[in-house]
Amino acid sequence: MKTNINVLGIETSCDETAAAIVRNGSEVLSDVVSSQIEIHQKYGGVVPEIASRAHIEKIYPIVEQVIQQSGLDKGDIDAVAVANQPGLTVALIVGLTAAKTLALVLEKPLIAINHIHAHLQSAMMDEKNLHLPAIALVVSGGHTSLYECKNILELKLLGSTIDDAAGEAFDKVASILNLPYPGGPSIEKAAKDGNPKAVNFPRTMLAKDSLDFSFSGLKTAVLYHCCGQDMKGQNRVEKMSQKEIADIAASFQAAVIDVLVRKTELAADKIGAETILLGGGVAANSLLRSELEKMAKQTGRKLLVAPKKYCTDNAVMVASLGYYKYKAGLFADMTLEAKAGCED
Repeated sequence: MKTNINVLGIETSCDETAAAIVRNGSEVLSDVVSSQIEIHQKYGGVVPEIASRAHIEKIYPIVEQVIQQSGLDKGDIDAVAVANQPGLTVALIVGLTAAKTLALVLEKPLIAINHIHAHLQSAMMDEKNLHLPAIALVVSGGHTSLYECKNILELKLLGSTIDDAAGEAFDKVASILNLPYPGGPSIEKAAKDGNPKAVNFPRTMLAKDSLDFSFSGLKTAVLYHCCGQDMKGQNRVEKMSQKEIADIAASFQAAVIDVLVRKTELAADKIGAETILLGGGVAANSLLRSELEKMAKQTGRKLLVAPKKYCTDNAVMVASLGYYKYKAGLFADMTLEAKAGCED
């Protein structure tokens, strides 16, 4: 096998069009991400058809750009890795089509990547001394899940959200409070000036030993706090002071993070994990990072967190995980399909 393996990664699962080239799983040669936040902001969320059209416009210029930036010739690329699940089907198809085309033209293997698993790869990418098994928490707009990570390519799902994902709850509460989309950064910014104990919002833990999550009740509690029980009162948000909005944001954020940290600790206790992995868009939240770090130190564990620039969707994580699948000979063929759900 060659000493240096260069994997081209492609990511179009939602509203970022991204490509990257990573050498040997950790050396980033080039990385380009085109965000669609401004396009979707006026709609208060991602519109799948609009996202797909934007991906179509951007994907090939971005691929050309990362190849140029890497300093490689196209023939130096050893494999093409692409996120094919989970995500918006119409968005995934764009990246998948581009990846298949490149693999055929370059006569290189095609590698299928689970977008959620790739988020966890972001946390492991630079770690040279990884103690396994680990507990892995993925927190994003569409997913909130706990995995047992037995090795880089073997993840076992232990628990996931039964309704709203944490990132989705952040978006919805931001909308209630008239804060801009995306909700995660907006809530975090507002919360910095708030009191996290101002409002006693519920922490839904479900059954005693459950590792599943539920955030719909918390979202509803915020709604009722702002609009009255069963939304029969007047919406008070427009008349609220900045301090009151900050207090609600801080109290909501604290409630979400309390649940995430407690469930992660419970999962780590269950399997005897020495390592905790954190990835996904919400992993950029500073309070979540610090509270998990605090818990890890108190319980004698090591926390590995994705760098903030790799918390949001990117192709570096796709290419990095693609390297390990390349080494294992786990290739896809041209029948590979885009899947909205998470099937492996």
